[in-house]
Amino acid sequence: MAKHLETGKYGEALAVAFLKKKGFGILETNWRFSKAEVDIIAKDGEVLVFVEVKTRSSDFFGKPEDFITKHKEQLIADAASVYMKIIDHDWEIRFDFISILLKNKNDYSIEHFEDAFFPGL
Repeated sequence: MAKHLETGKYGEALAVAFLKKKGFGILETNWRFSKAEVDIIAKDGEVLVFVEVKTRSSDFFGKPEDFITKHKEQLIADAASVYMKIIDHDWEIRFDFISILLKNKNDYSIEHFEDAFFPGL
C-alpha cells in the first residue's frame, strides 16, 4: 500500500478512537455513494454526524484541514443526503472535520472541528 494511503488509514483509525473516547457512537466508516466517501458516520447524542478526516505527516504545505475543498464538502453532503434517506433520518445533522498531524504512530495531534461546514453556505 502507498505511504499516503497507509497514513490516511491510520489517521482514520485514530479519529474513530478519538470520537469513541468522546462518547460518539460509530455507525459507519468509509461509507461510499457514487464518487463520494464519508470517512466516519457517527452519532453524538441525538445528532447524526458526518466526519471528514484529513491526515498529513507534515504541515509544511498547510494544515490538514486546509486540503478539504468545497467540491469535497459537496460530495460529502450528497452522500449524506442518500444515507439519510436509506436510514429514514429525522433528526439533527452536523458536518465535522478531524485534522490529524501525524509525525509518527506515537507522536500526533488531533483537532476536531464541529459544525465545520453546512452545505450550500
